[in-house]
Amino acid sequence: MLSEKLLNEINEQITYEFYSAHLYLAMASYCYSIDLDGFANFFMVQAEEEKFHAMKFFNFVNEMDEKVEIKGLETPPSNYNDIEDVYSKTLEHEKFVTSRIYKLMDIAMEEREHATISFLKWFIDEQVEEEATVKGILQKLKRANKDVSIIYSIDSEMAQRVFTPPTNA
Repeated sequence: MLSEKLLNEINEQITYEFYSAHLYLAMASYCYSIDLDGFANFFMVQAEEEKFHAMKFFNFVNEMDEKVEIKGLETPPSNYNDIEDVYSKTLEHEKFVTSRIYKLMDIAMEEREHATISFLKWFIDEQVEEEATVKGILQKLKRANKDVSIIYSIDSEMAQRVFTPPTNA
């Protein structure tokens, strides 16, 4: 059984995960609007991942015999200065999500809620990967120094990304 405090925070996390999916769809839309379809694909895949994360939390709450509370979402920003700005904002957002996961883990550890601790370990590992991926792309974009041919090369690389739900999740 989850405490009210932990349950409320997990329900908030579900909202943040769905918001993340909306944010990444807005970023995909921006990328399409500036003819960077590969980067748009990256964010479409990212949106699918975030929905997957939300549903992992959803299913966990149900498995713990608790009730999920679905809340409304804020409208995500949809205008950016350029593709580098998009990835800067993505990194900021992923760092925020990481801080949320850490907060959940802190509560679970304080409450000695072992099932939740075990569940959240996957998300901690996932956030390390998420931040590293975004940092790597952002570094490439910064090194490109707005060189269109390099940006299109990175765009082609991003077009290859696909969503495959993890089997160990």
